[in-house]
Parts: sequence; C-alpha cells; structure tokens
Amino acid sequence: MSEDGESLMSSIIKEVSVLKDRLKIKDEDEIYNPFEGIQKSEVLQECKKFNDSKFVTQQPRRCCIIITQLLFLVHHGEVFTERETTEVFFGVTKLFQSKNAQLRRMMYLFIKHLAEITREEEVIIVVASLVKDMTSNDPLNKANSIRVLSRIVTGGLLGNIEKYITQAIVAKDPMVASAALVAGLTWLPKNREIVTRWGSQVSAAVSTCDDMVQYHALALLYEMRKSDKLAVSKIITKHARGVPFSTLGACLLVQFTKTLLLSQSTSQESIVTACYDYLDACMRHQSEFVIYEAARAVCELQGIVPDTKLRTAVTVLHMFLTSIKPTLRFAAVRCLNKVAMRAPQEVVKCNDDMESLIVDGNRSIATLAITTLLKTGNEASIERLMKQISTFMGDIPDEFKVVVVEAIQALCIKYPRKHPLLLSFLSFSLRDEGSATYKKAIVDAIIYVMQQLPQCRDSALLHLCEFIEDCEFVDLSVSVLGVLGREVPRTAQPSKYIRFIFNRVILEKPMVRAAAVTNLAKLGLAVPTLATSIVALLRRCLLDDDDEVRDRATMYIQLLNQKVASLKTGAGANAIAPEDKLQDCYERVLPFSISRLARSLEAYKLAPTDGPLTIDSLPVVEEVVSPRKKSDDDDDDVADDDANKALSDAGATAAQEAHALYNIAEFASFGALIKSTKPQPLGEAEAEYVLAAGALRPPPRIMFILKCSPCIATRF
Repeated sequence: MSEDGESLMSSIIKEVSVLKDRLKIKDEDEIYNPFEGIQKSEVLQECKKFNDSKFVTQQPRRCCIIITQLLFLVHHGEVFTERETTEVFFGVTKLFQSKNAQLRRMMYLFIKHLAEITREEEVIIVVASLVKDMTSNDPLNKANSIRVLSRIVTGGLLGNIEKYITQAIVAKDPMVASAALVAGLTWLPKNREIVTRWGSQVSAAVSTCDDMVQYHALALLYEMRKSDKLAVSKIITKHARGVPFSTLGACLLVQFTKTLLLSQSTSQESIVTACYDYLDACMRHQSEFVIYEAARAVCELQGIVPDTKLRTAVTVLHMFLTSIKPTLRFAAVRCLNKVAMRAPQEVVKCNDDMESLIVDGNRSIATLAITTLLKTGNEASIERLMKQISTFMGDIPDEFKVVVVEAIQALCIKYPRKHPLLLSFLSFSLRDEGSATYKKAIVDAIIYVMQQLPQCRDSALLHLCEFIEDCEFVDLSVSVLGVLGREVPRTAQPSKYIRFIFNRVILEKPMVRAAAVTNLAKLGLAVPTLATSIVALLRRCLLDDDDEVRDRATMYIQLLNQKVASLKTGAGANAIAPEDKLQDCYERVLPFSISRLARSLEAYKLAPTDGPLTIDSLPVVEEVVSPRKKSDDDDDDVADDDANKALSDAGATAAQEAHALYNIAEFASFGALIKSTKPQPLGEAEAEYVLAAGALRPPPRIMFILKCSPCIATRF
C-alpha cells in the first residue's frame, strides 16, 4: 500500500472513532434493542400513512419498519382498543396494492397475528384479496396467502375455496404444497368433514420426492385416520414397503409405528410382525437419526417387544457411544440410562465404552454415563466409580447432581455391604456448595437408606449430625432434628447425640431452637435415664429471647418431671409413649380461636382473678368475624392483611372498652369481666343518634345496679 493510501486509511479510522464517541455507539457485547422506548401512540400515528397510496408504493421499507413495530407491541402484550385494532387492520389491508415482495410477506405475517384479536366480520374482508393471491402465479404469495387463510377461514367459507386448496396440495412447487398441507392440519380439528375429503390428494403428496412435502403429507394423513387402527396399520405397512422415505418422513413413521404397537392387541400378529420388521429395517437405515429413532422406539416398548429386538436396539446404541458427534453420544447414553432402570442386565455389555465417557468434555454425557454405570455396575467396581465421580461433581449443575444422588441411593440398597463408602460420599457432598434442592435430595437419600438398612442407622445419624452443625437452610435443619428425635432413642447410645441437638439451642435461629427443644423432650420421654439431664438442659431455655422457645421449654419440663415422678412411683411402665404425649400437647383442641384467646387474655390482664390461670377462668369474648371481599389471586395477600387488621382492631377496641369500664370507681369492687359481646345496634345507622348495647356484660351485681340506678347507668 502506498503512503497516500496508508494516510487515507489512518484518517478514516480516526474519523470513525470520533464519530463513535459522538454517537456513543455501544460495544458489540452489549445488548441493543432498536425498539426500546417505542410508544404505541407514535406507531398508530405512523400507521395512518398506509392510507396514502403514494407512500405505500414509494417507501415499502418504511412500511415494513412500521409493521415490525406493530408486531413488537402485539408480542409484548400491548393492549389495543377495538377502534385502534380496526383502524390498524384496515390500514394494513391497503398494502395489498404494493408489489414489493418483502412488504407483502410482512403484511401476511401481521394479518395472521392480528386475526386472533380482530373481529371475525372485519377479518373476512381480506379473504377476497387473499384468495386472489392464492390463485396467482407467484409461488411465494400463493404459499403465504394459504397460511394466512388457514387462520381466518372456517366453516362455509372453507367449502368455497376447497378446490383451490386441493389443487395446491398436488402442486409442483413444494413450497405451495407444504403450505396447503400445513393449512389442512390447522383446519382439521374444527372442519374434519371437509378435510377428510382430501384423502386422495394427500396420499398422492406422500409419494412426492420433496422431503418437507412428504413429511407434512404423512402427518396430515395420520391425523385424518388416527382414530381407525386398521387404517393406521395400512398406512404403516403400505408406505414402509413402497416409498423410500426421507429422514423426516421415516422418523415420523417410526413414531406412528410405536404408537400403534402400544395400543395394538396381541391377536393381530400380522400387523405386529409388520411393525417390528419395519423397525428392524429402520435400524439399518442410511441416516443416523432414523437409526436412533428406531432404536429409541424399541427401547420405549420395553416389556412389549421381544428380548431379541431389545438387544438389537442396545447394540445399535452401543455403537453410537463411540461416535465423534456429541449429539449421538448424548442421545445414546440417555436412552441406555432409561433402559438400565428396567433391564440393567441388557446394558452391562456397554459398560466398558461407557466408562470412557466419564471423562467426556460434555458434562451432561459424563453425568448420564456415571449414573448408568451406577445402575449396571457390580459390587467390585463401586469404589472405582466413586473416585471417578468425585472428580467432576463440582463441575456439573445441581439438577445433574440430584440424578447422581438418586443413583447412589439405589446402589446402596442394591449392595448393602458398600453402605459405609456410599454414605461417606453423600456426607462429603453435603459439605460442598449447593442449592437447597440438592442438599434435600442428599438428606432424603441418607434417611431412606437408614430406614431400609437398620445396620447403618448409627453412621447415618452421625452424618446428619455433622450436617446440621453448619447448615444454612432452616427447613433442612428442622427436618433433620425431627429425624434425630425419632431415630436416636432406637440407637445403642442415645446420650452421645444430645450435644448435637443441644448445640442447635445455643447457636441457631428461633425456628431451629424451638425444634431442638421439642426433640430433646422426645429423647427424654423415650429414654427415662436421660430425663433428669435433659430437664437441666431445658431449664437454660427458659431465658431464651424467643417466646415460643420459652413456652415449649416450660411445657416439656413439666412433662419430663411428670415422667420422672411416675418412674419413682412405679407407674412408668404404663406411661404414655413420648410421641403420643407430645402429640396430645400439640393437637389439643381449644374451645375458641387464637384471636379470641388473645382478646380474652387482654381482658383478663386488666382484672385478673384469684387462683391459677385456666381456660375456664378467662372471660368469654365473642368471636369477631371480618367479612372478606372476593378477590383475585393477586389480591389474596391484601385481603388477608385487611382481615388480620380488622381482627386486631376489634381486639384493641374490646380492650379499651373493658379498660374504660374498670376505670369507673363504683365498679372497682365488683370483680372481673364475665363476658364481652360485639355491639348490637338499637336503631338505624342513618339516624341522628346512634345507639348500641351489649358491648360489655359486667358481672351480675353490676347489671343489677345498672337497672336500679339511672344515674350510674347514664354514666356507664
């Protein structure tokens, strides 16, 4: 390059950089949305230009941009009024006068989408223009107009254009024929009687050489006759032997064959044999996709298909395991993984090649391979597999980790002698980073193994105890504490687990502390020798910051003291079981609701009675029901807040009224409140003076004074 050329190039680069800085052009890696900030009113104003024929013919590119903006608004949920929809629709129909191919395609696309929100009588107006395009000599306009008509025309109008559709099905242009067949699939559910008359044309289209036309014709022919099993079997037997199907058509016919075999009665041996022969032929097809589809269909027919056919399919998938294409390796190992769930003995011969996939660069393939090996491996290979799994567990997402955990759980039940190794691996996985779903899957697996194999209870419980020492998920901690409270009493040395549970009382959140208190009490009730020690530990919880923890500790201390006393008196043998005792405490039905109990306690606090606080000593406060308005799902939380607020306001009002009553000096010596009811109106709410009675019911002596002393009654 000459010096002049170099100087010119450098000057151009400088000017471009300056222009980029001025325009603040974003980098290529940043997301740029050309329609950001678009306004519906501006786009509707631009749509009025469609009425200008000169604008339509001279600026087709500008018309395409406007239609693109309209489609953007429609797909992003912008709501158009009925008047706006009508104006836009009729404006777009004016574009039929343009001969620009790109604008015509954009117009077809917009009409097809707008037909769903436009009134039917308005949409029918464009049918004549679309029919005109359908009968034109331009294949592109012809195919697009047929697709739009399939969204608009139904019923009687379809009968008027039926002859044009049947001609299009057998048209020489594959684009037109494919569009007509797809339109037939769209019309079939609502106009089956008309579409089924096209059977001869559709059958002729199946025999064409074009792959897409053949695929759509076969799909339409099956949909027309799928209710008739005999007709479906004829489609399969006829076209499987006569027509050399393309890849898409052969895959579709394999799916139809599988569906027929799943629903076919065993008495029709000839049809079943023909279907199996076709699947065997497809497993020797030139296309790898057809081979895989046939092998997968045979594997999904497991339990119906003969064992020899299943072995052939597994052999085909075995060859795909060594393919250079990652898609084929993934498809094969995924299908073999499903087969291993029901017939692991059939997949054992693939283990050697599957072990090489553990180090595959695609982690999805490696995960499926290792889970399949876990299902089909023998006891001697478990230790080697565990070492290989640990090398890549940190590189796969949590959903694949859950699959591995489920496979290890099944393997632990299958080979009980290997449970120390497998449980250690699960415990090590609990200490790794992961989501709550992943950690819950591991905990559930350990609990399931512990329930199925009682000999591993101690080791499983210790693993769970180590997990809750540093668990960030509250729900999992509470769940594990519940398991400890239920399973620890069955161990040989329950006392060694106490410190793990009591540590949660000291270090955790209130919900976990409350669960720890409960399960300590379960342990004390189930193991009488530990009751005294656990009572001493629970006494430390009486000073907890959380009221529920304190209340639980108080209740359980009383239960444990009763347990200890019953043992001293010799009545421990007939004592209630710990689970029943705690369940009785939790499920005891109160004579009124919690909100009513709170208001009764507020009233009792103003004037407590002598003796212990019991349910019978509380004043009876009538229930206040807050009317709840009907609301949608989005307004449920607001309605709940309103109801709770109304209940709290009612309780506060009742407490204020009771407090006002006790402030009257004449009533101070007459005792506590007996009953409180909601006010009852004595007159109309619209009257000048609003009177209400029955808000409070004082003791009987006060009621007698109110009746006999008008001055006191007036003051009250």
